Amino acid sequence: MAVRPVLRMGDPRLLQPSRPVKKFRTAELQALIADMRDTMDALDGAGLAAPQIGVNLQVVIFGVQKNPRYPDAEDVPFTILVNPKLTPIGEAVDAAWEGCLSVPGMRGLVPRFVKLRYQGFDENGRKIDRRVSDFHARVVQHECDHLDGILYPMRIRDMRDFGFTEELFPGEEIAEE
Repeated sequence: MAVRPVLRMGDPRLLQPSRPVKKFRTAELQALIADMRDTMDALDGAGLAAPQIGVNLQVVIFGVQKNPRYPDAEDVPFTILVNPKLTPIGEAVDAAWEGCLSVPGMRGLVPRFVKLRYQGFDENGRKIDRRVSDFHARVVQHECDHLDGILYPMRIRDMRDFGFTEELFPGEEIAEE
């Protein structure tokens, strides 16, 4: 449908909690998801949340296939997740470098739960219930944070672990989330 502009850190709309989707299988929801996919694909992102394109609804999309920009990442199936609920499995946390389309050109070392259960719905209102780990769990947590008005720099424990990608990783091409 359309590639939409991505809001950047500093835009107050990114800090607002999102509203749940009340109606599924609507033309508006389908158009939103199509625009989100076009935008994510055009920017080579791993995921995108509706608030990042200025829509205050609990909708995220994510997915990563073998990609030279994500050489060490396992495949994450393309998923449309509406009204998500996340539940950590266990207490294990791992810190890894993250980027974000709303925080372009920067990376930060972010702690996330290693194992996670996520529940919600697809665009047609069918239930989704998955248990995931590692990179898949990280991507889901990152995208769902946007629905609560949280950007990844807010989760960084030590600001020495935050900076411009080209300074932190000279000569490397690192993808944004």
